[in-house]
Amino acid sequence: MCRNIRSPYPNVPDTIISTPVPHVLLVKLNRPKQLNALRREMHYHLANLWTWYDSEPSLRCAVITGTGRAFCAGADLKEWNDAHEGSANVEEVEKWTDDGFGGLSNRRGKKPVIAAVNGLCLGGGMEMVLNVDLVLASEAAKFGLPEVKRGVVAIAGALPRLTKLVGRIRATEIALTGRMFTPEKMEAWGVVNEVVRAPKDVVEEALRWAAEIAGNSPDSVLVSREGLVSGWDGEDPQQATLRVGNTIFRKMDGGENMKEGVLSFVEKRPPVWKDSKL
Repeated sequence: MCRNIRSPYPNVPDTIISTPVPHVLLVKLNRPKQLNALRREMHYHLANLWTWYDSEPSLRCAVITGTGRAFCAGADLKEWNDAHEGSANVEEVEKWTDDGFGGLSNRRGKKPVIAAVNGLCLGGGMEMVLNVDLVLASEAAKFGLPEVKRGVVAIAGALPRLTKLVGRIRATEIALTGRMFTPEKMEAWGVVNEVVRAPKDVVEEALRWAAEIAGNSPDSVLVSREGLVSGWDGEDPQQATLRVGNTIFRKMDGGENMKEGVLSFVEKRPPVWKDSKL
């Protein structure tokens, strides 16, 4: 457990939040009967949670997963349908935060998030996965953007990112057919880092990956991620390198963790990192 958290977890409905290993946040979407489909208000609560996570010094990596047989089946279509029948405000139901679906599909953020895809990952669920930092999937996972089969569109950030990630031809197959895809196919196409096979548990494996990241210099992880995200955002490589070098890297250069990393190597001992101040 992480006992040094300075502020309590934000209140997020239908979500289980914990810190099962040091410096790692675990977020479980918890509407199993609805396949963890997100109601409109959840986007705001989750965006607030990710903002809190970025600002909490003791946390260094996060894992998101779902309970039951789904990771996330997308938006709550019953809520959407009720809105269009006049029982709710349509504009309120259709909008989400600047950080997108679940506060993740357009998130830039500061710290890494790992998706542990335990089952169905459809629509907005897949939109979230396409913008996290690492993706592990169980053999039971299924991926897809079925919006075209329901007369709607994956408009929370997935389409341009999908094209960049898998190429236009494969992205077209995913987005225009509305098919579901196996985790093995998504691994081959570069959406999934690893398919976790039984008897291993995908969440436990994701926590191991997260603990490995959390065991590295928190400053180095933040600066490295900033450089990676700059490329993901389409920034010119030379300009991105100069910007990162002149801003966030300059803040860590010669700092406590850099000195500790070098000293621990010289002294042939494990490093003892300080929480990042970047």
